[in-house]
Amino acid sequence: MTGRWCRSRAGTGVRTTPGWEELAGAGPRTLPEARECPESEGFPLRATLPYLIVGSLLLTACEQIEQVIDARRDLTPHEAYVASLEAAGLAKSALGQDWLRAADAALSAPLAVGLPYREEGFLPAEAPSAIGLRLFLQRGQVLTVHTTFDAGDSALVFVDLFRVPDQPGEPLRPLARVDSLADGMVYEPYRDGDYLLRLQPELLRGGRYQVTLALDPSLSFPVDGVDPRAIGSPFGAPRDGGARDHHGVDIFAPRGTPVLAASEGVAYRVEETRRGGRVVWVRDDRRQQRIYYAHLDRQLVAEGQAVRLGDTLGLVGNTGNARTTPPHLHFGVYARSDFARGPQDPIPYLARPRAPMPALPRVPERLGTWARVSAETATLRERPSSTSEGLDELAPHTPVRLVAGSGDWWRVRLPDGRMGWLATSAAEPAESAVREAVLVGPSPVRAHPAERAPVIEPLAPGSRLDVLGEFSGYLWVRRPDGQPGWVATDQ
Repeated sequence: MTGRWCRSRAGTGVRTTPGWEELAGAGPRTLPEARECPESEGFPLRATLPYLIVGSLLLTACEQIEQVIDARRDLTPHEAYVASLEAAGLAKSALGQDWLRAADAALSAPLAVGLPYREEGFLPAEAPSAIGLRLFLQRGQVLTVHTTFDAGDSALVFVDLFRVPDQPGEPLRPLARVDSLADGMVYEPYRDGDYLLRLQPELLRGGRYQVTLALDPSLSFPVDGVDPRAIGSPFGAPRDGGARDHHGVDIFAPRGTPVLAASEGVAYRVEETRRGGRVVWVRDDRRQQRIYYAHLDRQLVAEGQAVRLGDTLGLVGNTGNARTTPPHLHFGVYARSDFARGPQDPIPYLARPRAPMPALPRVPERLGTWARVSAETATLRERPSSTSEGLDELAPHTPVRLVAGSGDWWRVRLPDGRMGWLATSAAEPAESAVREAVLVGPSPVRAHPAERAPVIEPLAPGSRLDVLGEFSGYLWVRRPDGQPGWVATDQ
């Protein structure tokens, strides 16, 4: 691992947004205590509607609160670096402008990826660039970002995570930062939504990098000796003929199996109800949520008792309205925060995504090099998946630069700057010529396939050139000195 991370002074982990009273200097806001319905395995649909209405209003208010917080926060390391460029007069230089444009482009046109995700790529030092990835996170998950960058021991490498705001036109929300090289960036989202990750080295630094995005559940599995495969009866399943929904998941295990605390907290209610039977409620103040354990055969904690992660709360049973079913634990999560209220789907809290982690490229030495489309037709895709949206159909011999690789896909940049994913089977090295061209008239060789691109050298009629590829009315050729260039096809 080489390269030096920039870390934020804001710390890592869950960011708790204060209420208006705290911003005004009146101290943290205390939410009134409210008791969950004792029959909390499912509320009638009409009882769920207030959550939707209140939640919508809270989200709007919380966006306004975050705007105030963002106005008061310290500069991020990336922002501080931009300020240093401005102070040194470098921000207005051509190189500085290219670096700033690359930073903005990574956020304005990121590539969407599914999680878990891993890629290896190459960023050229001579051409300022940045990587932008868009991902979807759910409350209950924990995102871990591990990145290595071979940019030299003294190089600054900026890794920024942003939340995409719910309201269009609002600025991105800077979030947690890397805590250490060993641990990487760890972030637990407090709300569902889209997030952006940007990776950018400082000016005149480049090299090969790897990014790994892993998802873990935020809670420990609550039944001893089993795993998520024991979960049945999913969240939202109809109950009582559709009169109510299932506001949790059922975890099946033999009677008497220990039920374990999924998080630290306080067992603030230990009681017996008609629907849940013997139940334990644990208050998880750090995440502003309540956790519900129901149908217990026995309860083994007292009301008001502090519990640690993994403490035994009771034993699996089928008390309450589960008397006719096999023994199981009904497990529910109820949010009490400004950003989420009411019953939550426990699956993100308990289980990792089923998708496997993508493999790294089999030929990483090709990263950063130019290749060309080898197939008769090839689809440039939005994501590294054959089922994702097609962005364009690429003709044979279309030149592409191999920016990164993930599994059986190359992330490529076209000569016009567009990016997308191309199957590795559809690209070949662009070393040998596909044919020879003879110029019929004087032709300028340009640096890019565009009429206003700089002229590298003029060529006389009759010049013979190896054609490596073709794109948008231009031939990609090998010049007499062996270097590549572009010649208009109508010359």
